[in-house]
Amino acid sequence: MFKKILLGATILFTAVSISYYFYFKDLNKPISIDEFPYNPFENIAFEPEKLECIEFETKEFAFYLEEPKDFKQNNKFGLYIYAERQDFFEKAAELVNSNGGSWGYVLIPYNVKDRDSQRWKRVFEDLNRLKLIPVIQLWDVDPENYENQTRKAAKFLDSFDWPIKQRYISVYNEVNDKRFWYGKIDPAGYARILEFTIKTFKEADEDFMMMNGAFNVSATNNHETVDSFYYMQKMNEAIPGIFNKLDAWAAHPYPQPNFSGNPLSKGRWSIRAYEDELNFLKKNLGLKKELPVFITETGWAHREGVKEDRSFLSEEKVAENYKIAFEKVWLKDDRVRAVMPFTIKYNPPFDHFSWIKDDYKSTYKQFDVIKSLPKVSGKPPSLVKGSIKVPKCN
Repeated sequence: MFKKILLGATILFTAVSISYYFYFKDLNKPISIDEFPYNPFENIAFEPEKLECIEFETKEFAFYLEEPKDFKQNNKFGLYIYAERQDFFEKAAELVNSNGGSWGYVLIPYNVKDRDSQRWKRVFEDLNRLKLIPVIQLWDVDPENYENQTRKAAKFLDSFDWPIKQRYISVYNEVNDKRFWYGKIDPAGYARILEFTIKTFKEADEDFMMMNGAFNVSATNNHETVDSFYYMQKMNEAIPGIFNKLDAWAAHPYPQPNFSGNPLSKGRWSIRAYEDELNFLKKNLGLKKELPVFITETGWAHREGVKEDRSFLSEEKVAENYKIAFEKVWLKDDRVRAVMPFTIKYNPPFDHFSWIKDDYKSTYKQFDVIKSLPKVSGKPPSLVKGSIKVPKCN
């Protein structure tokens, strides 16, 4: 009788465990940790001599904790980094998850032709390990072959274990600047690519959260750039309602002029330029939803670098401006989900935006000041992975 009961319980537990395993592994449905299956044998005392038929096999599980997609306990601090250097991830976590923080953000560019699975497997392992939320910014698409490249990029990025349920994607960069869009201004063409990219990534996984490629909002009409509001209007004429297809708004609100503006200024040349963009979208282009804002680039340039540039502010003043910006503007604005300044490290002439120095260890003053600011311990719908031993009889 005991063996029959034991065999029945074993079959039942194995079936339930396998069902949970495939449910979580394939669908990644978010659940509360309290709902996770428990071991029904853990409080039963068996006599070892009667368990000769029991064997165990290991089953992996993966699921996301149940939290809303606009989770309130959110650490807004972030930084622009690059996939090629693992030490950048460590340094970013040191900054954005400091002083009480966890689950800060990183902006990572991704070439849509890149299929280096080993590198990106390491990237996502580091993101999970360090509790960093990625915003992946696409780049280098071929406008003549965008459909094929987009499908492959979506499939590739979908193959990894993202650290939280939301998979943030920014669709290219400052396309109202010829230098970032194949030497031409093409709002209709970009609108078509944006629409196709949103559709394709959503088909791969509904949890891809799609945002525009941030615009150069302070650009004027000249031989290199076009006014971003005019560009947006032409996009909407080509694909009516294109901006209502977005899940979030990517912004590049730089402190102008000369990346040296007052942190408390307002308008399109300020760190609050996203306000003007959202107002234009609602009043002129029919935006019907409230889009959370991801600042995927911003920042002051410091005069210190390989060559001193005295047209920029001192690193002490830059650090002070960043502190004011976070404390008095971005942290107080509920529309802002993340702020990822440009950039952790760049070669001249953009080294004046760097947060760390040429030895890849020493930091500029802004790093230390922002690191010292109190932060929130983020509570996103994060990935839980593990394994469970499942009993079975021969």
